[in-house]
Amino acid sequence: MTIENNHVVSVNYSLHTIEANGEKVFVEQSNAQDPLSFLYGVGMMIPKFEAELQGLQAGDKKSFVISPEEGYGPRVEEAIAQLPLDMFKESGLPPVGAVLPLTDNTGNQFRATVVEVTDEVVIADLNPPMAGKTLEFDVEILNVRPATEEELVHGHAHGADGTEAH
Repeated sequence: MTIENNHVVSVNYSLHTIEANGEKVFVEQSNAQDPLSFLYGVGMMIPKFEAELQGLQAGDKKSFVISPEEGYGPRVEEAIAQLPLDMFKESGLPPVGAVLPLTDNTGNQFRATVVEVTDEVVIADLNPPMAGKTLEFDVEILNVRPATEEELVHGHAHGADGTEAH
C-alpha cells in the first residue's frame, strides 16, 4: 500500500544533525519494536519529512536531508526568556539543560531549554531544540494502512495496529 493522506505510517528512523563543519552528530533513533507511527497528511510532522515519504510503501528505505528552513527554522538569538524564580517554588529550580513545558498567554504549549540559573532568574532558550539544524534522516517504512474512523476523528494515529496506547 502506497503512503497517502489519512494513512497511518509506521517508520523506523535514525536522525543525525549535520554541523557547519560537515560533522554528523547522532540525535536519536527508533526501533522496530517502538516505531514512529503518525497520521500522514494532517500536519503532525514537518511538511518536508512527509513530502519525502510520499508515494513510498512498506519495505522502502530512504535517506534525505532537511534544511533548517524546511525544518524548524533558523535559530533566533533573541528568543530568550528570563523566568522568575517563584515559578519554581513547588518543583524546585531546574538544572541547566532541562526542558521546561510552558504555555503562552493564548494557551499554546511549547518547550524551553534552561541555559542558566542565577540568584534572580532562570534563563531559558525558547528556540525549538532543532532550530537552525540541518537534519539527516534514514527511514524504513514498516507499515502503511488506512486510518480508522476513530483515528481520523482524533486527528492522530493510535499505533501501528490501530489500537490506542494507554
